[in-house]
Amino acid sequence: QLQLVESGGGLVQSGGSLRLSCAASGFTLDDYTIGWFRQAPGKEREGVSCISSSGRAIDYADSVRRRFTNSRNNAKNTVYLQMNSLKPEDTAVYYCAATKGLFNLCVPGEFDYWGQGTRVTVSL
Repeated sequence: QLQLVESGGGLVQSGGSLRLSCAASGFTLDDYTIGWFRQAPGKEREGVSCISSSGRAIDYADSVRRRFTNSRNNAKNTVYLQMNSLKPEDTAVYYCAATKGLFNLCVPGEFDYWGQGTRVTVSL
């Protein structure tokens, strides 16, 4: 059974850092693009960052560029999202998702498999 599990969320003060992990089971990530998405209360789910299967192509939302780093370790079947200089507006439930092959746009509709999400709360 194909499964994605996020971890690493929590409560952090503004300016702090967190590292989210997305671990896959039931399949290997080598052939999959992985996306990070987030959904704040009352808002639509939005793309944060997507990384191609090789790791050579990475896309970031403007709101997180230069603060967040998306990376992957295919040997560990895990993708990471390092989040630095966190702001209260980064507060959301963060999801990872997978789609086979390359991605065109880092949007939820492009992805087929989803984790259950991990909550990130950034306080003032």
